[in-house]
Amino acid sequence: MASKRIEVMIILTVMVLAIVICSQVIALQPVKDNIAPPGFRALFNGKDFTGWKVPEGDNGHWKIIAGVIDYDAESEAKGDKSLWHTEDFKDFVLHVDWRIKETPYINPRIPYILPDGTHAKDITGKEMKLALPDSDSGVFLRGAGRNQVNIWCWPIGSGEFYGYRMDKSMPPEVRAGVTPCHQADKPVGQWNRFEITMRGDQVMVVLNGIKVIDKARLPGIAERGSIALQHHGGKRNGQWSSPPSLVQFKNIFIKELK
Repeated sequence: MASKRIEVMIILTVMVLAIVICSQVIALQPVKDNIAPPGFRALFNGKDFTGWKVPEGDNGHWKIIAGVIDYDAESEAKGDKSLWHTEDFKDFVLHVDWRIKETPYINPRIPYILPDGTHAKDITGKEMKLALPDSDSGVFLRGAGRNQVNIWCWPIGSGEFYGYRMDKSMPPEVRAGVTPCHQADKPVGQWNRFEITMRGDQVMVVLNGIKVIDKARLPGIAERGSIALQHHGGKRNGQWSSPPSLVQFKNIFIKELK
């Protein structure tokens, strides 16, 4: 009888171990990129620019490499160099994975940003500036660059709305609301994820699972419009003269809200 119980215990132990091992193997399986999760649809198919408008005259600087949108910040387009989606959206939840590839430019004009969105000053009243490696891009919402969810290397962190924070005509609570409350960026070279929720004139931004913008108001934002991946930067005499958009994007998913 005792031997029978031991046999049963051994069988149960083996079964439990098998379940644990299988679950770990499943957990280690890579999630396929650019396949939308339930309730979302993919805006980028991982293969080509279907659904996107490549800037006229770009000459191959926006390109697809191994399932990601890759940009070298050197578009030759004469006008807007950003990559716009062809659809308009109203209220939505948007997922965007992004990474900064490198930061060859040293930005000497990075301000020390306070929680209320203003810039810290020294005892003479002059704004304090930092010189740091920098790259700069973002996600435009509802058809305008002003509605930009920033991607950069500033100590304040990505996710802010520069166009609103810097607008001194905006109420103080608006400027404070669009200033990140946490720095949640991963190191340069690693992938990050935005989850952007836009409803009415309110926006929430979660970066790498951390809420950095919480239901901030964007007064005057259009009721609907397209999204874009931002171009930034330029060269003078062969050298970068401002932070370049040396970035990649993938897993761009949207769920429209009713």
